[in-house]
Amino acid sequence: MRIDRRSFLQLSALAGGGLALDLYRSPLAAAQRIGDPADLTPQAFIKIAPDGIVTIMARASETGQGMRNMLPMLIAEELDVDWKNVRVEQADLDEKKYGPQFSGGSANTPMGWEPMRRVGAAGRQLLITAAAQTWSVPAAECTTEAGHVLHKASGKSASYGELADKAAALPPPALNSVKLKDPKDYHIIGHSQAGVDTHAIVTGKPLFGIDVTLPGMLYAAIEKAPVFAGKVKTANLDQIKTLPGVRHVLVIDGTIAPAAFTPWEPGMEPGIAIVADTWWQVQKARKQLKVEWDLGPATGQSSEGFEKRAAELLQAPPATTVRKYGDVDGALKSSAKVVEATYQYPFIAHATMEPQGCTAHWTDGKLEMWTTSTLPVDGRGLVASSLGIKESDIVTHMVRGGGSFGRRLQNDYAVEAAWIAKRIGVPVKLLWSREDDIAHDPFRPGGTVGLKAGLDAGGKVTAWRHHLITYGDEKHAASGGGIGADTYPSGFAPAYALYTSAQPLMLRCGALRAPGDNAYCWVAQSFLDEVAHAAGRDPLEFQLDLLSNKRAPWKSDGKDAVGDHEPTGAEALIPERFKGVLELVAEKSGWAKRAKEPGRGMGIAAWFCHLGYFAEVADVSVDANNKVTVHHVWAAGDVGSQIINPRAAESMGYGGVIDGLSELAQEITLAEGRGVQQSNYHNHPILRMKQVPPIDVYWRRTDYAPTGLGEPTLPPILPAVTNAIFAATGKRIRTIPLQKSGFSWA
Repeated sequence: MRIDRRSFLQLSALAGGGLALDLYRSPLAAAQRIGDPADLTPQAFIKIAPDGIVTIMARASETGQGMRNMLPMLIAEELDVDWKNVRVEQADLDEKKYGPQFSGGSANTPMGWEPMRRVGAAGRQLLITAAAQTWSVPAAECTTEAGHVLHKASGKSASYGELADKAAALPPPALNSVKLKDPKDYHIIGHSQAGVDTHAIVTGKPLFGIDVTLPGMLYAAIEKAPVFAGKVKTANLDQIKTLPGVRHVLVIDGTIAPAAFTPWEPGMEPGIAIVADTWWQVQKARKQLKVEWDLGPATGQSSEGFEKRAAELLQAPPATTVRKYGDVDGALKSSAKVVEATYQYPFIAHATMEPQGCTAHWTDGKLEMWTTSTLPVDGRGLVASSLGIKESDIVTHMVRGGGSFGRRLQNDYAVEAAWIAKRIGVPVKLLWSREDDIAHDPFRPGGTVGLKAGLDAGGKVTAWRHHLITYGDEKHAASGGGIGADTYPSGFAPAYALYTSAQPLMLRCGALRAPGDNAYCWVAQSFLDEVAHAAGRDPLEFQLDLLSNKRAPWKSDGKDAVGDHEPTGAEALIPERFKGVLELVAEKSGWAKRAKEPGRGMGIAAWFCHLGYFAEVADVSVDANNKVTVHHVWAAGDVGSQIINPRAAESMGYGGVIDGLSELAQEITLAEGRGVQQSNYHNHPILRMKQVPPIDVYWRRTDYAPTGLGEPTLPPILPAVTNAIFAATGKRIRTIPLQKSGFSWA
C-alpha cells in the first residue's frame, strides 16, 4: 500500500491526538498496513563496487533519529554483507524510486522494518542468481556469507563485487517472494553499529543544512514583526541597500490572514528579506533596519489574557465532548472521595540546535533546493504552489538537519528561500538566527486542564472527568492542541468524560516531539499519582490495578462513542505491555524498597504513544531553596521484538529523558503589543550537561513488530520528576515550568 499524507498522520498523530483518523487497530497491523509501493527494486537502493564496497541509499531524512543507520542496516542484514564494508549515501527526493521519504511520528521503523529487509533479500537473490548462471549450477545450491556467494559442492565462490554488474542487469524479484533471515542469524540487526556520520560530526565536517555552499551563493535573513503576521508599513530600505555587501532588500507582503485558528502551514509571514555577500553582513544590516509595523489583530494577545480566559472556560459548560461513557456525574456524586485539580502547561518552542534554513537556486523557470525538511514531499508541494510552478520542476536534495523534534515537519523556511531565489536569480542560503527561530517557531500550544476523579471506599477509581482548555475555533483545534478520544486513562476508568473548549489564537503552532503526549502524559500521570495518594495507595500498585479494569467498549447503542470521529486506537493500547514496562522499571529502580527521607523522593510514570510503551522512575532531591536535583533516572521500554541498533536505541532513551527534563523549565510567553518574550537559550533553556543525571535504559522484548523510539521515550519523565518532587516535599506541581510552582533546577 502506498503511503500518503493521511496514512502518515494516522501513524504519527501529528495533531497531538486531536482528530481521530481511523488509526491502527494494533501495532503489528499498523506496520503491515502502511507499507511501500510494490515497485521498489534492490537496484534503486544498492550499489556494489568491484572491490566489494556496498553503497546503500538512505531514503529518509535525518535529523538525529538515526534513520541513516537504521534503514540501511535492515538492507545490509538481508543482503548479507559486513557492515564495515557498507557506505551510506543520502537519496534525493524521489518517492517513486525509494518509497516514503519522511521522518516523523517514530514511523520509519514500523514502516521500514519489512520492506527494507525485503529490498536487501532481493538484492541477495539477484547476486545468487548471477552466480548460479555464471557457474551453471542451481541457485538453490548457492549460499552467501559476508559479501560472497558460495557453491559448496564445487568449492566455487565469488565476491559481490565480481557479480555486481551481472546482478544489476537481472529483473528484480517480487519483494513479497523473497525469503527473510531467521532472527537468530542476524549479525547486523540487534548489534550496535556506530553512526555513519558520527566521525564527521565530531570532527566538524560540513554535513548539515547550514553547511551547504554553492558557487556564487548569497546569504539571506528575514526581519519579521514582533507580533505574529504583522506587516511592514514603512522602512529605511534605501539606506539598507547602501550598506556593505548588501545586494537586495525585498519586502515580503506575506500570505497569512490572522484568525482564531491558524492552519498547519499558514503561508508566508510578512517581513523584509536582506540578501548580502555574507551572513554577517546580513545581520549587521538588520541591526540598522528601522521599521514601522502594522501589528494587526494579534497584537492584543497575552499569556495573562489566555490564563484568565482559560479559568473562565473551566467554569462554563464544555464546548465539545470528545468521549463519554457511563454516568460520570452520578458516579462522582456517589463516590466516597472526590479529587479535583487544575493543571497548566505552557507554550514551548522546538529550539533545535541548528536554526531553520534552506538553500535554493532558481534558474530557467525551475528550482533546485537543499532542505532539512522531514516532510520533503509536502515542502516541494508547498513551494510549487507558492511559486506557481509544477512539482516536477523542483529538484529536492535532502540534507541532514541539526535536530527537528517536529519543527522540520513544517516547510515555511523552504518557501521563504525559494521565494527569494526566484527574485534574485542566483543561489541563496536563507538562515534564521537563534532569535528568529524561537520568536517565530510553530510552538507547542499550552493548555489548562480541569480534572475530577472519584474513589470508592476501597480506594478504586469510580469516575474520571477531564476538561482540556486548548486553542482554536469552533471547528478546529490549533495544530498540536487536539486530544484523542483514547487518551489514557480513557477506557479504563469505569465512567469517563473527556471534554474540550477552545479560545482563539492568532499564532503558529505545531507538533513537538511526542505531539500532545508531551503534555497529556504529564497531566494524566501527575493526577493519577495525586489520586493514588488520596486513596492511600502506592502509585504503582494503583495504576496496575487501573490497567486491569475491563476496558470500556468503543461503541454504545450502535453509535460511535466519540461522535463524528473514529477512535484513534484504544485497541492499540495493550494493557499487558503498559503494565510490563511499569513492572520492569519498578524492579530496576528498586521502587518497592525506596527510602523515605525528607527532601528526597522517587516518582514513577508511564505512557503509550506512537506504538511504543515507556515507563520511567526519577530519584529527586529538593533543597531548602527549592532547588531540584535529579540523581538518577531509570527507563524501561517496549518497542516490540527487536532493538535494531542497541547503542542508538539507548541514545534515543537518553535523549528523550534529557529533552523532557528541559521542557520542565521551558516557557514561551506573550505580552500584549510585544509578542513573544523569549529569544534564546538563556530564557528558553536546554538542560546543562552538569544537570544531566545517570540514566539507565532497559528493554522488554515482546512478540510485536519493532516500532520507533523518537517519541515514546520522552513523555513519562515529566510526571516522574514532578511526582518525585511531591514525594520529597509534599508539594504538588500542577503548573509548569517548575519556576511557576516555586522550584528550579539546581
